[in-house]
Amino acid sequence: MPMILGIGKLWSRLAGRHYRKFVQKCGPTVRRINELEQRWGALGDDELRAKTEEFKGRVRAGESLDGILPEAFAAVKSASRRLCGTKFTVCDEEMEWRLVPYDVQLIGAIALHSKKIAEMATGEGKTFVATMPLYLNALTGRNCQLVTVNDYLARRDSEWMGILYNFLGLTVGCIQSGMEPEERKLAYGCDITYGTASELGFDYLRDRGLANSVEDQVQRDHYYCIVDEVDSVLIDEARTPLIISGPAAEERIAPYGELRGPVERLTDLQLQFCNRLMAEARELLEKNPNDEEGYKKLFTVRMGMPKHRQLCKMLESGGASRRLERLEGKMASDMRRDERFRLKETLYFTIEERQNSADLTELGRKTLFPEDPDAFVLPDLALLCAEIDRAGEGTAEERQEKKRELAAQAAVTGERIHCISQLVRAYTLFERDQHYIVHEGQVVIVDPNTGRAMVGRRWSDGLHQAVEVKEGVEVQRESRTYATVTIQNYFRLYEKLAGMTGTAETEAQEFQDIYHLSVVAIPTHRTCIRKDGDDVVYKTRREKYAAVLADIEAAHRRGQPVLVGTTSVEASQLLDKMLQGKKLPHTVLNAKFHEAEAKIIAKAGAVGAITIATNMAGRGTDIRLSEGVVALNGLRVIGTERHEARRIDRQLRGRCARQGDPGESQFYVSLEDDLMRLFAGRGPIAALLDRTFREGDMLAHPIVNRSIANAQRRVEQQNYAMRRRLLQYDDVLNAQREVIYSLRDNVLREEKPRTIIDELLREELGRICDFEEEESARAEEAAQRSGMLFPVAVKAEELLRLDRSGRVELLMGRVWAAYEVKERLEDPEILLRLERLALLRSIDRHWQEHLTEMDDLRSSVGLRGYAQKNPLYEYKAEAFDHFRRMMEEIARSVAYVLFRSASSVEKLQEVLGTIRFGMEGAQSAPLSAEKPRGRPTQRRAQSAAGRNDSCPCGSGKKYKKCCGSGQ
Repeated sequence: MPMILGIGKLWSRLAGRHYRKFVQKCGPTVRRINELEQRWGALGDDELRAKTEEFKGRVRAGESLDGILPEAFAAVKSASRRLCGTKFTVCDEEMEWRLVPYDVQLIGAIALHSKKIAEMATGEGKTFVATMPLYLNALTGRNCQLVTVNDYLARRDSEWMGILYNFLGLTVGCIQSGMEPEERKLAYGCDITYGTASELGFDYLRDRGLANSVEDQVQRDHYYCIVDEVDSVLIDEARTPLIISGPAAEERIAPYGELRGPVERLTDLQLQFCNRLMAEARELLEKNPNDEEGYKKLFTVRMGMPKHRQLCKMLESGGASRRLERLEGKMASDMRRDERFRLKETLYFTIEERQNSADLTELGRKTLFPEDPDAFVLPDLALLCAEIDRAGEGTAEERQEKKRELAAQAAVTGERIHCISQLVRAYTLFERDQHYIVHEGQVVIVDPNTGRAMVGRRWSDGLHQAVEVKEGVEVQRESRTYATVTIQNYFRLYEKLAGMTGTAETEAQEFQDIYHLSVVAIPTHRTCIRKDGDDVVYKTRREKYAAVLADIEAAHRRGQPVLVGTTSVEASQLLDKMLQGKKLPHTVLNAKFHEAEAKIIAKAGAVGAITIATNMAGRGTDIRLSEGVVALNGLRVIGTERHEARRIDRQLRGRCARQGDPGESQFYVSLEDDLMRLFAGRGPIAALLDRTFREGDMLAHPIVNRSIANAQRRVEQQNYAMRRRLLQYDDVLNAQREVIYSLRDNVLREEKPRTIIDELLREELGRICDFEEEESARAEEAAQRSGMLFPVAVKAEELLRLDRSGRVELLMGRVWAAYEVKERLEDPEILLRLERLALLRSIDRHWQEHLTEMDDLRSSVGLRGYAQKNPLYEYKAEAFDHFRRMMEEIARSVAYVLFRSASSVEKLQEVLGTIRFGMEGAQSAPLSAEKPRGRPTQRRAQSAAGRNDSCPCGSGKKYKKCCGSGQ
């Protein structure tokens, strides 16, 4: 054991070498900054302020920012020293400036400018550190941004640090939710802009995916961005994509409501069955503690209800837990695979907590739909369609109709299977006041890492609707996605990205792999003297909470302030009731009271204060100790449970012992905690529990700490693998998004959008004219299709005489000749707007439909794993096909709308009348521009679209319900 500990210490020293190298490398630059700051002390305020314009001129002349860095940082340091003692108002509260950067803060600022993540302990002044690289990069004249975790911190930091920026002659803006577009544009027009990740991301989506003119766009560019609490934003928030949505035009509502009763009955039957198994297992094991049949019953209960109270109680015994794990290991072998399957099939469904999934068994399927044995059978559409073609019965249209009916039936079956799966997950895996809260009749997701309510966010794939049905609240209709982007892909837009937090080292690999950001640990200004106690382990939650309560009482009697961290709203409410029972004054901060979080946390260092907080990640407010607290060993931090992520625990511990203050931290753990049940049941901790660890005993040892840390690492690796997999899927959509947004941006910025229209028309006509010279039937079809799209006439014989490019040129010439008539009859400005609008509407409509299709594809493609196919490869292939078809639809829609839009109905009739008169008079020759002598009779061109196909006009409706309604 001493050798193992020695190797651990050696590895710790080696692991930090690259950090020390970076700090040493910064030494000469730090000394240069301090020399310049001392020399500039003799300058007047106006002379110092003039340095900003001097720096800007040098940057415009080609000097690098790295070359200007020492002088720019010295200017910020000199300005901050001059501001000391100045009083100002921040968020309606009076404050006094007391900030002058330490050397370690200068090193942190250098790291941020170098596109790194600076890991700086709580209380080291990260908010202030960011001012130096932001000032330096703003000298380019481009907008620089700082991202915070909530609106309050964005406003506070912009007003607070704005004092310094304004002194140096720079402008500062702040983005807040609910702002009008004009205000947002002004904020982005400043040198430096503060805001949250969601607000910046949504502005990007509105600019690139929804704006109808360049004037409607508010952001300037994506140049330099610093992310505060970078792990909270780029990892935790990245689990949920940013989505702008609206009501979906659903023809059929998903059947969650009608399936609620059957699923509830199924979960009741499962509970009754597991209760019976537990009773039988207890009887067998009381007679013989090693009875394998008894453990088989426990194994079955764990597959069906892993959180069953009686099961958890029985497994508190280390011996019982160990024997069950040995049986699970045996059952996982090929030799006992059939037996495992037989036990599984006695259940109605199985639950996999680690994968957050639930799966119906054959018994469950039969119980739900006893009268329909094929209720959960998805047909092989490819095979059935091939059989229809092989049989050759009926016309081509009739065969196509049969295929559509089969697809529709498969869609109904697939939707029902999906809804049942999500309802089972909602009832068995998602718990109220832990994963979500119900607020004002709505299900609101609770961020598992910050404890904040994620208002406006919804779980995808219908899971949110399933939870709404479970809770009996109004089920919101599924929305249609107008624009979406993941946090990862949004922040990868920036040319220069940096971040800062107190806890990034544990996620260093993910930052490097996804964002190409390296982590640098910055030393503290003063040595940290916090005392971290070994984790204390109890058998049951009841014992654990009793120990936590005793610890809080003892600290309160001493007058020592206590900060209690919980991992869920439910746990914070339980502690709240326990403290109320003891009549101990306290405050609670969780997802239900997050509005007052900054004020609650700021007062947590007062004598005798007791503060309960759900996950301390990203609170962004220092806890300052009041007078006399230092003598009481500072703030005491108590963790009631180990979080899945080590950095969340480190963030909680980091709330105390800031800037050399004393502090203490202690974590309490029970064997009933999810982390212990799922991931820490093996290894040294299990060996210790095999010994005489009875109820009422406690266990505290460094080995326990390492075992828990190993369990957390396994969870982190699993979560990272899931996030990376999701990102691989989104990267496919992101490549398509870049194409569409670039096309859309070109439409907005192109002085003559007709050049884009010309390109799209050539693509569509190229597809129409793609046939061989002897294919007269195809030539006839091409003549009909071109006549349906454009008010031009062409004969099949003309097309057959030319090759493909010649046909395209012939038709393009006649289309633009016809368009000249429209140009002469319409106002040029109005025509320009009509052209731009036709392009935008076609792109937006089909892109939004494409996003819905991609959601559906993403939901269903996972099932192909059962057919030994790689779901990601399948998704990529089909996504490409969907995108290709979408681009064709955009071109077809633009072609169709080109001659069907005008400033008024009268103008449209005049344009079409003139063109048709020319067509009849010229008989396929280029159109005459003469005025019509009378309105010709309008003839409907025969459609090439099937009755159930999308209408070529781009309305989104079926052809039979739109332009083909009269046929």
